[in-house]
Amino acid sequence: MSGTRAYHHGDLRRALLAAALEVVGEVGPAALSLRDLARRAGVSHAAPAHHFGDKAGLLTALAAQGFDLLAETLTAADDDLLEAGVAYVDFAVTHRAYFEVMFRPELYRADDAELIAARSRAGAALRSGVAALSNGGAPADTDRDSLAAWSIAHGFATLWLAGALPDRVGDNPREAARAVLRRLPT
Repeated sequence: MSGTRAYHHGDLRRALLAAALEVVGEVGPAALSLRDLARRAGVSHAAPAHHFGDKAGLLTALAAQGFDLLAETLTAADDDLLEAGVAYVDFAVTHRAYFEVMFRPELYRADDAELIAARSRAGAALRSGVAALSNGGAPADTDRDSLAAWSIAHGFATLWLAGALPDRVGDNPREAARAVLRRLPT
């Protein structure tokens, strides 16, 4: 019978990750339960543990997916740091469940090889936009500049998601981020 369920789902791992994203979006990552996840996916309560081991394993897989998606998003900005920052904020808003897991390393296995590789790809995409900046002839400090750019975009995204920005920024996160990020020297 369990073989039939796995066949019915086609890709049970993907179905479980999709259900986990729904749950995280509804109640946050801390309230995620493998038993509830199995119920939502219509599988036995042991199925999530078979694929991920435990909740930390599931959240590790979600974080890795999120970092891969973020890397794709930042790469699409074509080395334009302003657009990468706007894309970062847009990613946080449109993929909030991923965003809520990705930057909470206490929830997952931060030493997981797949996660490390995905996080590295996202970091490289951000550094690519920073490296493309002209620095007025001064030697670039790409690592420090990348950290500054990431901090600003991440901070804006976090403030937006928390509803902590003043009303005057408007209701479009991309345009609000663009207006703020344009104020940075390049």
